[in-house]
Amino acid sequence: MPLRISRRYGIDYSWFIVVAGILCILGSIGLGRFTLGMILPSMATDLGFTYSQIGFISTANFIGYLVAVLVCGRLVGRFGARMTIFLALLLIGVSVILLGLSVGFLSVTVLYTFTGFGSGASNIPMMSLVSKWFERKNRGKAAGFIVIGSGFAILLSGKMVPFVNKTFGSLGWRVNWWITGVIVLAIGLFCFKVLKDSPEEIGGKSPTDTGTTGGPVVSIVKDRQAYYLGIIYFLFGFTYVIYVTFIVTYLVKEKMIAEAVAGNFWSYLGLLSLLSGPVFGTLSDRIGRKGALMLVFTFQSISYFLIAIASSELFIYASVALFGVVAWSIPSIMAALVGDLYGADRTPQVFGFVTFIFGFGQISGPAIAGMVAEKAGSFSYSFIMASVLAALAVALSARIGKGH
Repeated sequence: MPLRISRRYGIDYSWFIVVAGILCILGSIGLGRFTLGMILPSMATDLGFTYSQIGFISTANFIGYLVAVLVCGRLVGRFGARMTIFLALLLIGVSVILLGLSVGFLSVTVLYTFTGFGSGASNIPMMSLVSKWFERKNRGKAAGFIVIGSGFAILLSGKMVPFVNKTFGSLGWRVNWWITGVIVLAIGLFCFKVLKDSPEEIGGKSPTDTGTTGGPVVSIVKDRQAYYLGIIYFLFGFTYVIYVTFIVTYLVKEKMIAEAVAGNFWSYLGLLSLLSGPVFGTLSDRIGRKGALMLVFTFQSISYFLIAIASSELFIYASVALFGVVAWSIPSIMAALVGDLYGADRTPQVFGFVTFIFGFGQISGPAIAGMVAEKAGSFSYSFIMASVLAALAVALSARIGKGH
């Protein structure tokens, strides 16, 4: 059907890939990961989780994500991006449905690890497809549109979770996971129908540009530039995940804000984030990837600091606004940057490599933040830590391309 529509109305099929990408990210990263931040307060209360346990659950998800990064290249090589994405979304859907049946810390941790694997195994092939379908001049824009799927998921969960919790009481968090799973399974079927591994599958041609650097794939492990990009991406992973995992818990448990009100803040973040990918992805096409990264990290550093010192709702609104407008910019900018530097053929391997390093940030961020919060008695100190590290990322971004 999408192919017939494309040919009948003269619509470039690459934009159907973008639509499928938006839904893929909505299901894999948005619902598979960020819904946790909204469900956590009620789930943690019902199951009696501590701050440290909450942090480790999130860390387990990213361990699964990291394992997916390690094997994703082989999965795509064997099954193709389309089939890999479909199977990964299927895994997410089933695992979060089973999460709704969990009775304790161990079962939640194990299942959410599988969810993380599915997130990584769908996200990386999806973002890598951008270089297969778009020329360099449009990659930032295309990747930017794809990552807004996370914003739609946050917008949805911010309204859905409080409503379902109010309707079903103590069973609410379980019902939320079941609804989430069904949505992800439906998205998986849509992506299986729409996605294509390359333009050649529909009689088109792949982009002609091949990036600025060559060399065999094996050289990635010796490539200083790839490691440098990975460090910057690590800092993003470490810091942003602290914010999205714990902000609702922080508002509900420490600032004594009602769950529905905290859900509104979460939805505002999701609404604002819908602009982040397209705006900053397109901006990076114009001003360069380096300048765009510096600007985004600056916004995030200020956002983390404001939530840490929040003494009124004004600080919360300002923090949410600053984070929201740039929320999903960095993955789209980084995907475009890797495509620029390494070309369409090497992008899946190199982007997978820097995402592997990024994964360590996602693993360590919530675990360390949870321990810091439990020791200090507040997540404020965890947000300050995130602010400082985001500021470091600004400085590192300024030196991209200088001997790396």
